Parts: sequence; structure tokens; C-alpha cells
Amino acid sequence: MIDVPSEWVVRWAQLVERGPVLDVACGGGRHAAYFAERGFEVVALDREPQLIPGVRFIQADLEDGSPWPLPGRRFAAIVVANYLHRPLFPMLKESLEEGGVLVYETFMLGNERYGKPSNPRFLLRPGELLQAFAGLTVVGFEQGIVERPKTALVQRLCAVRGEAGSVRIAA
Repeated sequence: MIDVPSEWVVRWAQLVERGPVLDVACGGGRHAAYFAERGFEVVALDREPQLIPGVRFIQADLEDGSPWPLPGRRFAAIVVANYLHRPLFPMLKESLEEGGVLVYETFMLGNERYGKPSNPRFLLRPGELLQAFAGLTVVGFEQGIVERPKTALVQRLCAVRGEAGSVRIAA
């Protein structure tokens, strides 16, 4: 099990200046714990129960047709890693407050050459995150092969709701 945060999430975490932070499909909670250790209020969602120190955990199956477990709630940051359920895209966008940061990273078509996931249902099409989150201001986007933590074909997006003119990006 990987317990260190994704390099992509760490790279863009500097843009998150306040909470609450939402970790969607948090798994073991590596990103939720990372933001909680930085002093932010964190809410984590997953269908499997998790105990993550300093984090409010909500058990929810995001794919069973149940209503969104946080109706009307807005977040200063939303993190999604290694998870894809396309029907959630509009809800994630809506749940991001003005100036909020979305950090998304998951697998894309072609990953089947490197292992799982290999089902196209769980693999992004080229540029799909850019299309899904159109209207947000893109501050970082990558798609292609990564070598760490394992060789995979991924797509990554960091975007801000509203103007990104005040966003400070360190080199």
C-alpha cells in the first residue's frame, strides 16, 4: 500500500491556503492525512471505512446512485487520485468554492499496457479532464507515462475556480 502522497498532489498543495479540503475516494487516506498534517480541516470520502487521524471521514459509495453525501457544501480544495467515476465531474466542479483548487490525477487509455486499471470505463480519454472541468482556470496539466510510483499512463490536472491571477506558483 502506498502511504506517501502523490508527487502531483504535493506539487500543487502549495496553492491550497485554507480548508476545508475534500479527498474523494480517499482509499487509505494518504492525501487526507497529508493535508490534515498541514493544519487544514479535511473531509475524506470512501466506500470502505477508514480511520485517519485529524480527518472527518464519511463512508459513502459514490457509484451506487445514492445522492451526493455533501449537498451544498463547498471546499477550498478537492483532491482526487487514482479514481474515475465520470458522473461525479459536475458535482466536483460545483463543490469547489471560488478560488478553490482542484487537483486530479488518474489513469488514462493506454494504461492497460502497464497493468490495472485496464478497463476503458476506468481510463480517461486524451484531454478528458480538460473537457470535464472546462470553465476552471488550468494552472497545470499533464498526460503521458510516469515511472513513479509505478510505470503507468496518467492524466493530471490542477485547476482553480475563478481567476488564477492571485495564484502563486513556485518553481
